Amino acid sequence: MKSLARRPDNLPWRRPRREALLLALVAAAAISPVYTISVQDVSRLCLTRALEHGRLTISPCVGGSIDRARYHGDVYSDKAPGMSVLAIPAAEAVRLPAPRRWTFEGDPRVWAVRVATSGVAFLLLAFVFGRVSEGLAPGLGAPALVTLALGTMVGALAATTFDHVTAGALAFGAFLLAWRDRWELAGVAAGCAVALEYQAGAIGLVLAAYVALRGLRPLLGFALGALPPLVLLGAYDWAAFGSPFHLPYRYVDNFYAKQQSSGFFGIHAPRTHAVHEVFVGDKGLLVVSPVLLAAAAGLVLLARRHPAEAAVCAAVTAIALAANCGYFLPYGGISPGPRFVVPALPFLGLGLAPALARARTAVTVLAAASIVSATAVMLTWAVADKPFRGTIWGELAHLARERGRSRLVHELAKNVIVWAGPNRLAAAAAVPACAAAAFVLALLTAAGGSAPSAPGA
Repeated sequence: MKSLARRPDNLPWRRPRREALLLALVAAAAISPVYTISVQDVSRLCLTRALEHGRLTISPCVGGSIDRARYHGDVYSDKAPGMSVLAIPAAEAVRLPAPRRWTFEGDPRVWAVRVATSGVAFLLLAFVFGRVSEGLAPGLGAPALVTLALGTMVGALAATTFDHVTAGALAFGAFLLAWRDRWELAGVAAGCAVALEYQAGAIGLVLAAYVALRGLRPLLGFALGALPPLVLLGAYDWAAFGSPFHLPYRYVDNFYAKQQSSGFFGIHAPRTHAVHEVFVGDKGLLVVSPVLLAAAAGLVLLARRHPAEAAVCAAVTAIALAANCGYFLPYGGISPGPRFVVPALPFLGLGLAPALARARTAVTVLAAASIVSATAVMLTWAVADKPFRGTIWGELAHLARERGRSRLVHELAKNVIVWAGPNRLAAAAAVPACAAAAFVLALLTAAGGSAPSAPGA
């Protein structure tokens, strides 16, 4: 325990070379898709509209959408309220109408709200992740940044109202603030993460244990920082569901209600089928993002210099994987994969830079493969209504043979460029082009050596 409790080095923080251009390319790839309207959009943005009018109930706005909870005859969102609150300024700015007036195949107003919430969080996450990765392994922050952003599910959920990227950005930010000894701010960020995604409470507990290694005063500061957002979340649950300890999951009002009410809100001990789906299934982690194996190995390398921080990353990853492998619906419906792991991916990703420093060629190959497959999933997951034939790699093989007749072409998401005139295929081609450009630029940056600027705060 002493080796973990010792005061760590200052937070490693350094600016990667060509940082602004890398972030621009990553944003162009991940934020430009305009996905079809989902039940996530309806549930969360109906709550946004209700909050704008001083209400908590989302009927009749929600219509027949299935992501809802019912308590004492009233209909509420079955989500944590954080994303709905974050969406209020953007929804007001675009004058977001009721869902019945949205364009199903990609509404520009809904896309704008997605970008203003999850899209901004995605860019901030990429920014801080690149900075700390560069600090851990000078010269390698750029490829680590691009790999996390475009070689994992993080990119596929950047332009959505799913809460995972935003909650992950806040939780990871809380970790970095705690690493920097900013206990109160770390608590605020961790509490806000829970307000966006209840499951982030598990990450908050891990971070509290990490802070406790420094002593009682830091832990008290962390708890005091977390208190205001948690009190506001409790007030919402109390007003909507009769108690600050009643979560909307216990009142789910759809055909998943029975499964959701079993176990711990649908989570049991890991099951064989779910483990298969999470790791090597149709859109499994190791199928779409094999570079995560290198990241896991990199955490072992990270532990040699930062044992407490590596332990936090390993614990957050293990808890997220166990929960996802025990959930009755491993992919959570239509999604780019086991999406409940997404908030843990930045923590696991901290192993990328050390892994690149140790075995650059092997990790680069895994990163390139991950960017290819994750980009293909990014472009198609929202439209795909059936499992891929032989995983995404099987579909890519079909694409090479069938070209314009392949399933991947027919399931392409609309891209924002379509609104300027090009057809869907031409517009979608900009996504892999930007992804390839970002990765090549990152590799050239790594080959050119570390940034000349000194580490900063």
